[in-house]
Amino acid sequence: MADNMTNLRAQLIGCRACSRLVEHREEVARERRRAYRDQCYWGRPVPGFGPVRARLVVVGLAPGAHGSNRTGRMFTGDASGDFLYRTMHEFGFASQSRAVSRSDGLRLIDAFVTAVARCVPPANKPTPEELQRCGPFLRRELLLLRAARVYVALGQIAFIRLCAGLSDIGRAPVSTRPRFMHGAEFTLDGGEHWLLASYHPSRQNTQTGRLTREMFGSVFRRARALIDGRSATLSRVKADS
Repeated sequence: MADNMTNLRAQLIGCRACSRLVEHREEVARERRRAYRDQCYWGRPVPGFGPVRARLVVVGLAPGAHGSNRTGRMFTGDASGDFLYRTMHEFGFASQSRAVSRSDGLRLIDAFVTAVARCVPPANKPTPEELQRCGPFLRRELLLLRAARVYVALGQIAFIRLCAGLSDIGRAPVSTRPRFMHGAEFTLDGGEHWLLASYHPSRQNTQTGRLTREMFGSVFRRARALIDGRSATLSRVKADS
């Protein structure tokens, strides 16, 4: 049977392959944060979000304990999502600047948002083995997202796992040893596709000034220009030169 996003979503949501993650995500969903005690948490693996014909694919690390693990939609319901969707809205990739729930009306425009780990991990740190088990879900998504032209990796772990997934589907970076750095840009399979790197929009990065709105915006400005076939000037590392 041919793969599709509906089949993938159903299989992903039902996954219980990692006992540590299953126990943690369900414990968080049972105990809940005081501010959300009246809400029913999702408490399951979180699927990707967006149209299958998207030309931009954004890949993060994992669901947040009281964000996506609560709402059931990637980068929804926490500060990281606020930072991400505000920027995506600015550059025309999202219909609104905030994401608070699956029913808030947010639509992604020519963009798909996903992650390399689908269950919230303790201390926000999935193990290599857990990331490996999640790898086939990302690979299947990448195969189904046939129209994708630009991939944005949010953080070093997402960058490493996305590079592996792209190599698996025949879109390996031209650079033989791609190195993560904020603003780095790599061409893929002959120059018709691109991989961009950004620090993750976590509180730890945004509140300390390691990642500013200007820095984050420069990555999505470049993505917008590449998708639209225009040139863009920004301070970045040309990592594949």
